[in-house]
Amino acid sequence: MTGARGMVLLLAAVMVLAGCGEQEASTGVVPLSTTPKATTTPRPSTPPPSTPTPVGTPNNRPGESHNRNLMPIVDHGPRDQKLVALTFDADLTAAMRKRLLSGKVQSYYNAALINELRTLQVPATMFLTGMWMEEYPEVTRELAADPLFELGTHSYDHRAFTKHCYTLGTVPRADMLADVQKAVKQLDKLDPQATRWFRFPGGCYDGTALHELAPAGVTAVGLDVPGADGFAKSKKQIVKQVLSNVQNGSVVVLHMHGGDNAPYTDEAITPIVKELRARGFQLVTVTQLMNGNR
Repeated sequence: MTGARGMVLLLAAVMVLAGCGEQEASTGVVPLSTTPKATTTPRPSTPPPSTPTPVGTPNNRPGESHNRNLMPIVDHGPRDQKLVALTFDADLTAAMRKRLLSGKVQSYYNAALINELRTLQVPATMFLTGMWMEEYPEVTRELAADPLFELGTHSYDHRAFTKHCYTLGTVPRADMLADVQKAVKQLDKLDPQATRWFRFPGGCYDGTALHELAPAGVTAVGLDVPGADGFAKSKKQIVKQVLSNVQNGSVVVLHMHGGDNAPYTDEAITPIVKELRARGFQLVTVTQLMNGNR
């Protein structure tokens, strides 16, 4: 990635998850053909490539991995098909929960966004933190029951799985697996058809995290189009960011918690969807994207 376009994507990646709690950013975009590498402080060694993840086979949930040594990672789908997956993270950190309980923020559920997705009949994959599911269990059940959507996990309380991942704090290595398993178990209680797709908080991971989380049986979903809706000042920059960078097989990351962290996503989604469809893109879930929409 070089030139002006490369610089735009790089800067956007630094902003993408700014809506994830305390003004975070996203990293960790790893091409499928490369070996996973640390996205924060480099480690002395790099783990070997992971094996392909079964997707939607009769004996597996979408995204379920049987590799117990290394968590698989995907960050885009096939580049020869005009498919795009819109994904939405539902973050809730301890700090965000305090603002919610104090009344400083009315809600961290952007119902207007979900209503727009339904009106436009847009399939979407949503990554929910365990803390968010605790706060909104009925909403989680409602989303799970909607055939347009599929649900994955986003850790329990949105702490990072590496050190120095912006302002997130860090899950201790000994607690990493339990953190993800807690979120998975919680989602399974609310969604009998929950996927095994997972997104790292802040997009930060390294070889240690990939090894520690492998027994969870999940696949990490990264991105190649950061939506930059976190702390956006208007819908225009979100729309421009997505439409300027989308391509065949893209995974677009936006946020569904709204509030003071991602206040304009619902306003941006309609022009994004209409233009993508005008360009001939078909909008699909992550599972459909990885299966070539079979």
